[in-house]
Amino acid sequence: MNLEQKGFTLIELVVVIIILGILSAVALPKFIDLSSQAGQAAAQGVAASLSSASSINYGARKAGNGSAVAVANCAAVPPLLVGGVMPSGFTLNAGTACTAADGGTATCGVNNTQTSQIASATVICVP
Repeated sequence: MNLEQKGFTLIELVVVIIILGILSAVALPKFIDLSSQAGQAAAQGVAASLSSASSINYGARKAGNGSAVAVANCAAVPPLLVGGVMPSGFTLNAGTACTAADGGTATCGVNNTQTSQIASATVICVP
C-alpha cells in the first residue's frame, strides 16, 4: 500500500493562521492613523505653496515686475496661486497682520476642512 501525504495537516494550517493574526494585530494600528497624517501633510503642502507663491511675488515686486501684486495680509495671498483661489477642501484663517510694510512677514493658518488639520504659512508682505 502506497501512502502519500497530499496537502497540509490541520496543525500546520492553525499555526499559519495564528502567525497571520499576530502580524495583522501588530500592523493594523500603524495603518489606522495614516488618514490623519495624510490630512496634516496635505495642509502643510498647501501652506508651503502659499509661502512659495508669496516669496516669488516678493522677488518679482522687488525686481520691478508689473504683474506682482501688493500683499498686506493673508487674504491677499490666494490670488497668487495657480487659478487664483485656494484648493478645494482648504480655507485660509485670518492669521496675523504684517509685521512691517516691506519684507515683513505674516503667519496665516491653512485649515484642511475635511480632516480639521491646520498648518501655518509664512507670507512676505509687499507694499
